[in-house]
Amino acid sequence: MWKRIVLYGALLALGTVALQWIDTQRLARANTGDVYLFLVAAGFLALGVYIGVRVIARPVPASANGNPQALAQLGISPRELDVLTELAAGRSNKEIAQRLAVSPNTVKTHAAQVYRKLGAARRTDAVNRARELGILP
Repeated sequence: MWKRIVLYGALLALGTVALQWIDTQRLARANTGDVYLFLVAAGFLALGVYIGVRVIARPVPASANGNPQALAQLGISPRELDVLTELAAGRSNKEIAQRLAVSPNTVKTHAAQVYRKLGAARRTDAVNRARELGILP
């Protein structure tokens, strides 16, 4: 009994596919210009996506392993490097504190130590100096 039901179902599905194929062929012949226009538009869409991904996309930043010699020479701790990386990302002290699970006062202390070690007066100076030294990408 199940074999007969499956056979009838398969025949109905095959008939439906055949009718849809015939209808699609008729539609394609009646609207040849529209089909070509669609294919050209799809080609330009694919080209645009390719260009967007390959050419215009921002390059992947280099790994932030930093300059180990400069880090050792300046005495910047791993936690201070984390704070410096977050500063370079443009985050506020409160955001950095939330991301690193510390208090805002701890972030201020680490930032002050980083400024002192890099000889910087502000965030931008510290980030620029760290990039010059190769500590940040």
